[in-house]
Amino acid sequence: MSLWIAGCGGVPVVPPEFQGKIERDVLFRQVSASPLSYKGKFIVAGGIVLSVKLKQDGTRIEILQLPLASDYEPQGRLIDSEGRFLASHRELLDPATIPIGTRVTVVGEVTGSTTLMIDEVGYAYPTVAIESLTIWSPKLLPYWYRSYPYLGAYWGPYWSPPLWSPHREGKR
Repeated sequence: MSLWIAGCGGVPVVPPEFQGKIERDVLFRQVSASPLSYKGKFIVAGGIVLSVKLKQDGTRIEILQLPLASDYEPQGRLIDSEGRFLASHRELLDPATIPIGTRVTVVGEVTGSTTLMIDEVGYAYPTVAIESLTIWSPKLLPYWYRSYPYLGAYWGPYWSPPLWSPHREGKR
């Protein structure tokens, strides 16, 4: 099956059959600047889903690119983005399974570019044909509980130390 949907199940982001095809030295900013120069090259790119649309020939996913960690998981702030891209798949994927804001990583072939409107401005999107799609689990942000006064039965009143949640940033 050409579509791999993985979360934290241990499935590799780049399937073994594409390991040798990936152009690891090609950066997203290069593809974004000149998509036609990289047409036919296989890349790994990821980010946050902005929209999912069903088309006659499959599914089109609009993604705001983000830098990738060593395990290819999108990371960083939105301001770190180097642009948007369109990823298309031959099959119809239910948009409810890839909601807006979901972090994804795409392995695919650069197919050129498409110009679409963002508000009142034409934007040239690099386009990628999906060969493998990884959908990442939402990140749980760390948070602190406030300390609270406690009246102990034997030791008298005291303040509890601040506690933190077991969910650390970066865990899936």
